Amino acid sequence: MPAKGQDMQKRPSNRKSGAPPAGLKMSELAAATGVPKSTILYYLGQRLLPEPRKTSPNMAYYNPACVERIKLIQQMQEHHRLSLSEIKHCLDDKERGKELGVDLELNEEVFGPGGHRRLLDAQAFCRETGLSAGQLEALQQANLLLPLEEGRFDEEDVSMGRMYAGAFNFGIRARDLLYYAELGAKIVDHEMALRSRMTGRLPYQQDAAATTQMVKNARMCRAYIIDRLFQHRVAAMKDLKEESVPEDEEREPWLD
Repeated sequence: MPAKGQDMQKRPSNRKSGAPPAGLKMSELAAATGVPKSTILYYLGQRLLPEPRKTSPNMAYYNPACVERIKLIQQMQEHHRLSLSEIKHCLDDKERGKELGVDLELNEEVFGPGGHRRLLDAQAFCRETGLSAGQLEALQQANLLLPLEEGRFDEEDVSMGRMYAGAFNFGIRARDLLYYAELGAKIVDHEMALRSRMTGRLPYQQDAAATTQMVKNARMCRAYIIDRLFQHRVAAMKDLKEESVPEDEEREPWLD
């Protein structure tokens, strides 16, 4: 008769041999994330998700961690306007992954909150704003209209387009506004040079955090100084007819 200890060792495990493998089926993963199967398969093809464990040619189980991973990918796409290649770089690079939080904060500060953006092509943009195709081309060549995606215009572009259309109806021309683009480019050049000088030797996370604060400061400086300069100039005028603006001597045919 076997000893009691030996008998216990020979007893079969309580685990059922037929238990399903740990993981989520595709239908369960799609339901948990709200993302369609086609998108999940695309992420998989782009190596943004770990390979599932296949138990048969038609059955695969996905790591439950894929739920949070997919939600993170969606957030980075929609709220931070990152491309899938940029997202993959962040997720693949362990060191970069540690810096993801400050990266996303900086991206949101520079570009604003993401979310679904209605993007218009040039024809729809002209319909929305009242600009002609020629006026649209002139504004873009003058760097007075700067869409973030070539040939695609968001709500901020539309707001500026409507403002420009009203200005043109008043008699203002694109060339009359060139100084905004010219001086704006110089201001941004100085801002970028200052940022590089102040943060160039900082570790990545400190650099991103400092740059985020500098973006906030730059916006305050632009709005405050230009508005106050204008306010002081108006306050010093004796009447509205005191000063006149000289006509530009140079003419660019594409600005007419």
